[in-house]
Amino acid sequence: MTTMIPAWVNGRLSPVEKLEVHERGLRHKAISVFVMRGHETLIQRRALGKYHTPGLWANACCTHPFWDEAALTCAKRRLDEELGITGLRLEHRDQVEYRADVGNGLTEHELVEIYVAEAVALTDVTPNPAEVMDTAWVDLTELARKTRETPEHFTPWLRIYLADHMDSIFSD
Repeated sequence: MTTMIPAWVNGRLSPVEKLEVHERGLRHKAISVFVMRGHETLIQRRALGKYHTPGLWANACCTHPFWDEAALTCAKRRLDEELGITGLRLEHRDQVEYRADVGNGLTEHELVEIYVAEAVALTDVTPNPAEVMDTAWVDLTELARKTRETPEHFTPWLRIYLADHMDSIFSD
């Protein structure tokens, strides 16, 4: 099945196949979700079968909305599909644009809607093994330090969010 995502082509938003978007480095829509438990954040290690950045640690959830899918709807859908998490209230925190090489000749050039959910009582995380190979709760300050000290273990977008956008994402 071909996944069509919203990308800018010749100045217009158009549905483009997801792999083509990354091969051409087209600017496209995306979402990212941080699930918080106090000062800890839930991170996931991407499954080894992912076509880019396999085995790297990322924030709780990140993906591309389908063509004509609202960002919030996409964020809720993917939290469930990737981690089995439902029922959280997602709060929009920022819109971030970045461009990063993600290996194998692929580029992420994303306009990302970032959401944060507080999940103090969350105990049940059920990762989809096709998407996620591991999860962990990590102190946010410690995670920011680790992304600077060992960047090769983390996705480019997580490193960018923590280096350049901490205040807008995590301030109350």
